[in-house]
Amino acid sequence: MHILELIMGRRRRGPRFISDGGFHHLRKREHMTELQNIKFEKKNQIAYVTIDRPKVLNALNTATMQELKTVFTDLKDDADVLVVILTGAGEKAFVAGADINELSQQTPVSAKEYTHRGQAIVDSIENLGKPVIACINGFALGGGCELAMACTMRLASDNAKLGQPEVKLGLIPGYGGTQRLPRLVGKGPAMQQVLTGEMISAQEAHRIGLVNEVVPQSELIARAEAIAAKIIANSPLAIQYAMEAVNRGYDMTLADGLFLEATLFAVCCATEDKNEGTRAFLEKRPAQFKGK
Repeated sequence: MHILELIMGRRRRGPRFISDGGFHHLRKREHMTELQNIKFEKKNQIAYVTIDRPKVLNALNTATMQELKTVFTDLKDDADVLVVILTGAGEKAFVAGADINELSQQTPVSAKEYTHRGQAIVDSIENLGKPVIACINGFALGGGCELAMACTMRLASDNAKLGQPEVKLGLIPGYGGTQRLPRLVGKGPAMQQVLTGEMISAQEAHRIGLVNEVVPQSELIARAEAIAAKIIANSPLAIQYAMEAVNRGYDMTLADGLFLEATLFAVCCATEDKNEGTRAFLEKRPAQFKGK
């Protein structure tokens, strides 16, 4: 049973998953070809990462989280990838929450480890150093909403539903929901979502700033690819430093954030990309960036 079933007031029959209390008991995936719960492909400098458990609406279990860690660890140092598109398999869900069978077995000790490990994986997505575009193609609940919030930007299909329903289980968000949600939408709207546990529509999520755009489901990936193409045309180093300035500067004082911005601006001026970009502009030609 996952979080969506709780909200909809019914249980669906499906596979059951038994927790071992943490990620460390799983065998490390040495190659992408061994992935069981995630589809992965690369094309035109874009990596497509698809959580592939449609029968359970792509619910996050321990094995899936470990595979996400494997994929994003590899992507961090993959020079062939400049943008990542993250989505869920099928037309019903991005990720419809965590695996409640696993959650129900957590003890205080194992739950703390479980949460810290999950937070670390989500943090690695937020701090990948490359833009990650979440394509929310349906339900994004609990851990699914938290996963999307860690992405650089969020596109939602017009039938998407988002929410943090953990309080309905006697829990609170554990993968960053209490921290990222108020940073994205403000304290008041975040409190309403976390305390009621109710789902909101894609349109409401856009109104409060939780998602960047709402598009027809059939156009979701194409829109993400169009945004990715615009990003890829720019300097990879400038993209990396701009993301670092925003992410790290957000929690700083304005003075400290401006100092960080100035420092990273100066670093950009030491790159070949800066020389190429300014030269190309003056010569009225497209820049050929190399990420150096």
